[in-house]
Amino acid sequence: MKTITPCRPKWKSNMTDRERFINQMHYKSIDRCFNMEFGYWQENYALWKTFVDNGITNEAEANIFFSFDEISSISAPWILPPFERIVLSETEKTQTIRDGNGLICEILKDGHSTIPHYIGSSIQTPDDWKKVKKDHLNPDNPARKPDIEKYKKMHPESRNYPLGVWCGSMIGQIRDLLTVEGLAYGIYDYPEMIEDMIENQCVLIENFLDAILPHFKFDYAAGWEDICFKNGPLVSVEFYREKIAPRYKRINAKLKKYGIDIWYIDCDGDVRPILPIFLDCGINSLFPFEVLCCCHPGELLKEYGKDLRIMGGFDKTQMAKGPKAIDAYMKSITPWVERGGYIPFCDHRCPPDVSWENYVYYLDLKEKSFGMR
Repeated sequence: MKTITPCRPKWKSNMTDRERFINQMHYKSIDRCFNMEFGYWQENYALWKTFVDNGITNEAEANIFFSFDEISSISAPWILPPFERIVLSETEKTQTIRDGNGLICEILKDGHSTIPHYIGSSIQTPDDWKKVKKDHLNPDNPARKPDIEKYKKMHPESRNYPLGVWCGSMIGQIRDLLTVEGLAYGIYDYPEMIEDMIENQCVLIENFLDAILPHFKFDYAAGWEDICFKNGPLVSVEFYREKIAPRYKRINAKLKKYGIDIWYIDCDGDVRPILPIFLDCGINSLFPFEVLCCCHPGELLKEYGKDLRIMGGFDKTQMAKGPKAIDAYMKSITPWVERGGYIPFCDHRCPPDVSWENYVYYLDLKEKSFGMR
């Protein structure tokens, strides 16, 4: 195992990371703000000289390097087994592949971080879906059963960090399977297929929760639902309310039974049109809260009061501009951090246009602003 020497000390504290996270997300008193970040574009590991000199190549290593507070989760498998990755064609600069989700996409050979150009899906008809469901998304596949003893060794009851349980995706991953265009057509051309896909997503997670919830004292639930862009949801609010919300309510009933009352959803873009649905279903936290696609985090924290929590929301474009902009944005979020229910970090993975110097300035200022005094 690689030995990583931190470049900075952990923030001073008199609470455990677990105690701090639980209190901060419940609007209770804390010694200081929970200190975490959401990782980096792959280019940062090659462009930031300090990362290169210290052999930092991924988010887990960076979290140790920066001495961030610890947070962990137990996840459920999704596509099992994955589709075989196949190169279908290539040019001097690109490859067209079938990826692990069965999608046909064009990717750049130089490896720089960008959204692939999706060309098509392995699911074109209900018959295709039946085969994919049987071969890759079968709830009865015995390999889906979690290894409880392994996880108990990894996350003992005596842990001092928050532990979450994965609650999947009801529609975002379906968008991944079909492409945005495929989902749009599928809702109208094959509504029964789409409903069966959503139901299957829910059953996968329900089975996982039934198997794992009795064995752990989880501190939060987490999910992923990238179903919004800068102009709002990729599906109608009515569709989300009618087809997605009932499944989330089923999952929430299981979480409540085991005392889990913090549930964050990772959804980029403008989530405001479906935020009331999230809250009604028990999803009460947003992550990583992209500011330019939505609004300043304080606007929603003010509107929804203590019913809402936010994780993220530090505008990465301001981070790239340098100290004056970082100072101003940090000042703008200070009242909301101090109120509770808000853990600030870069509003998605930190991009390479943020220099190392600006990023360290941001980290230093965050500690000065929200560390233990």
